[in-house]
Amino acid sequence: MKLFLFPTILLLFASLCSAQSPVGTWKTIDDETGQAKSHVDIFENNGKLFGKVSKLLLKPADTVCDKCRDDKKNKPVLGMILVDNLYYKDGFYQGGSILDPNKGDYYKCSLWLESGDPNVLNVKGKHWTGLSRTQKWYRIR
Repeated sequence: MKLFLFPTILLLFASLCSAQSPVGTWKTIDDETGQAKSHVDIFENNGKLFGKVSKLLLKPADTVCDKCRDDKKNKPVLGMILVDNLYYKDGFYQGGSILDPNKGDYYKCSLWLESGDPNVLNVKGKHWTGLSRTQKWYRIR
């Protein structure tokens, strides 16, 4: 009985821990229209979080970042890393950046799961001027 109970408890604990992670695919929402805009895959690499566009919902798949001013200029948005180098500290992920491909601007980024709902991700972008906005992204199951 003990041999069966221990692995069962271990699996349950592991599934609860993974449910509290932002790693996964998230649906983004357009601030102005309220429409689903894209899917972003959040993944971990060397202890940091990154986010890559895996699907565009409002624009053609061959859309490029024509407003970007760096090495992403005129590169496809699909497959592009938008969320970059976030690390976990003080209860949320922070210290990295997020790119708005519609404007070509980067913002300081932090993100955290909605309290009591691991299927809602709060994504905050902060401009160098101090202005910020927070979006809610929704986990795709």
